[in-house]
Amino acid sequence: MGAYILRRILLMIPTLFGIMVVNFALIQFVPGGPIEQILSQLEEQTSATDRIAGGGSEVGGGNDSEYQGGKGLPEDFIKELEVQFGFDKPPVERFFLMMTNYLRFDFGESYFRSISVIDLIAEKLPVSITLGLWATLIAYIISIPLGIRKAVSDGSRFDTWTSGVIIMAYSIPSFLFAIMLLVFFAGGSYYKLFPLRGLTSEGFADLSTFAQIKDYLWHITLPVLAITIGSFATLTLLTKNSFLDEIKKQYVITAQAKGLSSGRVFYGHVFRNAMLIVVAGFPGAFIGVFFGASLIIEVVFSLDGLGRLGFEAAVNRDYPVLFASLYVFGILGLVVHLITDLTYTLVDPRIDFESRNT
Repeated sequence: MGAYILRRILLMIPTLFGIMVVNFALIQFVPGGPIEQILSQLEEQTSATDRIAGGGSEVGGGNDSEYQGGKGLPEDFIKELEVQFGFDKPPVERFFLMMTNYLRFDFGESYFRSISVIDLIAEKLPVSITLGLWATLIAYIISIPLGIRKAVSDGSRFDTWTSGVIIMAYSIPSFLFAIMLLVFFAGGSYYKLFPLRGLTSEGFADLSTFAQIKDYLWHITLPVLAITIGSFATLTLLTKNSFLDEIKKQYVITAQAKGLSSGRVFYGHVFRNAMLIVVAGFPGAFIGVFFGASLIIEVVFSLDGLGRLGFEAAVNRDYPVLFASLYVFGILGLVVHLITDLTYTLVDPRIDFESRNT
């Protein structure tokens, strides 16, 4: 097992490097970099000042400048911005300098915030982890009993109508369901039962411990529900199919023929084997929720997590935050995939990855 873990860790290095190379190369072709945005804002401020003064003339315009909105500004000022942001160096040199710093987990500082990127990520990470953990736990709590019940009563009326509900839940995009929750239950048009944004209320620190727990649960109800709606559907069907596959295997028929009770066969043999894929998939399910839903849900509910941070960094062209978030997400994803494989061996010692070529 030690050799397998070492091979997987060594494989993470070129994989992560490839992820960063592809995304860094794509960014080079996206117009509207951080310098362009700063120059555009300066030009807008200048134009607004001229209009207020009664000039009514537009400063800048045209395409004869290297940067949109850069016309009319001193070239020395633009050069200073390039040096400040590191754009005076070739892209290849900038990339390898960035990766050298990232190996030391030195992500630099945000272009537009007076804070280091590592502090910014550490500040936002707990929000995303909280949503991911709660959504994954609730999905497992609902899906495993429901999936088992559907497998045991396969083809019954209960199985039919629950399948319809599950398919309907799976077909609803999480962002659309989140908006529906806001409209109906957060004061959008009908009821104001839950808060519109944030994870805590004002004055949260002054509340008692019980009141803090109550306030926290009150705030996370809608976002967690919006995230869970899709993942619980997938997990329920996975659980059902896993149990159905085990129930139909020869060893179950043999155990029943020997006179073992249905309960002993089910919980003594079927349950352990069928739960292998479900339990071992917990890390992957968490990271899927963490990656897939955090961006949309955090933006809709105005939650200050990594998803929203990455979205704002992409919009504002805050490259240090954008690439650092990508780097952290990439490491988390690769590590969780390794943990998922190791979980299989813990749940079922018969699985041996040492015999596989990876």
